[in-house]
Amino acid sequence: MTTTTTTTTTTGGPAGVAGQVTVLGLGDMGSAIARTFAGRGYHTTVWNRTASRSAPLVAAGASAAATAAEAVAASPLVVVCLLDGAAVDEVLGSVGTAVAGRVLVNLTSGSPAQARANARWADERGAGYLDGKLMGDPPHVGTPNIMIPLSGPRGVFDAHEPTLRELGGIAYQGEDAGLAAVEFLAQVAAGYELLIGFLHTLKVIQAEGGDVAGFAERFGGSLGAYPPLLASFAKAVRSGEYGPDLGSLRVQAALMDDLIGHRESLGVEAVRMREVKELMDRRIADGHGDQGFSSLFEVLPTRR
Repeated sequence: MTTTTTTTTTTGGPAGVAGQVTVLGLGDMGSAIARTFAGRGYHTTVWNRTASRSAPLVAAGASAAATAAEAVAASPLVVVCLLDGAAVDEVLGSVGTAVAGRVLVNLTSGSPAQARANARWADERGAGYLDGKLMGDPPHVGTPNIMIPLSGPRGVFDAHEPTLRELGGIAYQGEDAGLAAVEFLAQVAAGYELLIGFLHTLKVIQAEGGDVAGFAERFGGSLGAYPPLLASFAKAVRSGEYGPDLGSLRVQAALMDDLIGHRESLGVEAVRMREVKELMDRRIADGHGDQGFSSLFEVLPTRR
């Protein structure tokens, strides 16, 4: 059913007042999103390129649309959750003028540049646009265990915030549509950096005949000390004033030699340790040996 509701219409509301929402894409995550909305009383329209994926959602109370354009026309709020940016481009290219007056919330993984391009595309067609990323697994949708950074025009976000909060813990990142993707990629990258370093360390423990499970438990217990340290690093980077956190670089550089030598004696990769040592040596040579680890930010290479 086509609606003339504008982008400022509230799609959620008090108990007993159902809103309208469309979900494009019914993979595991898209299906979880649609099931959450339908289960909470929203008039939910769904569409998927493979039409058979709609059947379980229809059984759960959703309505299936024959085309993406029909699905977009059915609701003032359209949540897009597809495989990748190429799929988003293909689907949005098929909806024509149906997007005018709607708000698109794209929860597909992608880059900040893609998000900004999508925002321009929507604006040119008279649609609102929010970009978001899903940080969690499908079973977490609808619970506080999933984080959803969102970015785009503040007024659009405010108008649809109650509905979007049905999906989990949302956090507004700012007016720039690319900021949610920046947050997502940064969170994922920091996690991977930590985890690959942890796996290298397990190689060291195992090579020395140690108990990797016991070490993992002890290291996990020490992670509670990191949040204040991370906050202090960010403060130092923002201000450009670097104290001797973790000790002075002159002291830390000596420790790095031990770490590198130990790993290499066991045949364990030490590339990250060598990178840190090289940065420390550069910072010390520049006359900043009294500063701490956070000051390495000033000598990190930037490639474009």
